[in-house]
Amino acid sequence: MPQVAANGLELEYETFGSSSDPSLLLIMGLGMQLIAWPQPFCEELAEKGFHVIRYDNRDTGFSTKFDGVKAPGLPALLVRSFLRLPIRVPYTLYDMAEDATGLLDALDIPSAHVVGASMGGMIAQNLAARFPVRVRSLTSIMSTSGHRSLPGADPLVSRHLFRSRPTSADREAVIAHNMRTLELIGSPAYPIDEETRREMTSLSFDRCFYPAGFTRHVAAIVQDGDRRERLGMISAPTLVIHGREDRLVPLAGGIDTAEHVPGARLEIIDGMGHNLPAALWPTLVEMITEHASNATGN
Repeated sequence: MPQVAANGLELEYETFGSSSDPSLLLIMGLGMQLIAWPQPFCEELAEKGFHVIRYDNRDTGFSTKFDGVKAPGLPALLVRSFLRLPIRVPYTLYDMAEDATGLLDALDIPSAHVVGASMGGMIAQNLAARFPVRVRSLTSIMSTSGHRSLPGADPLVSRHLFRSRPTSADREAVIAHNMRTLELIGSPAYPIDEETRREMTSLSFDRCFYPAGFTRHVAAIVQDGDRRERLGMISAPTLVIHGREDRLVPLAGGIDTAEHVPGARLEIIDGMGHNLPAALWPTLVEMITEHASNATGN
């Protein structure tokens, strides 16, 4: 896959479809690589007449790593956030939004339809609020406004993600942990069988295992805090998609996001958790591409 210089970094990316079609930029979430946007899913989006771009965020995959740059631990982050104290982090979600604009610059794309999932939705929200001319439409999937009144993740999910992570790079231990993650946060109505979960987690580990990036991403999320005011600045046509059974970012986060973006439309998918199960690809592709096509100027 190619790389480009963007915002002072090297970003790994991949495109699908014709560059003459309207561009659709996919931004993935916490610690996830570009392959978390499944290739067939990207191809389906491209077949709808879009130039699809997926990329590795900083500190993931083959993009630039911030080796040796320490982030505050989660307990310290949460205490400072609760006390509304300043939080010093290696980089912010705003920096990551600038990575996205840098990628568009490098590819000579003036503006794009932007789709973000989970933390990627938070980055996309910042992008749409702060760089409005670059965003033709916004789709925020399984994300949140970050307001402190909203419910957090299911305690079992939180314990698994933040307290039970493997302390070594043992391949089988990491894969087993990540398979359990997919099971916990997945869509109850659209379960993924064990063989597929193993294939997905093995592919991710073998491509790039880099837990330090996960820690710095968490720091950026906590530091970003409440985005309600910024959401009110978004002028791009906005679609918010959320699963009713999301145990990592509860549905209330999607509802709050939609309520604070002017004119936003909310789509709630029954039986969907915090993932992109293949059974829902046709539904998601239709929602995303219909929204983008209906946006002003396509």
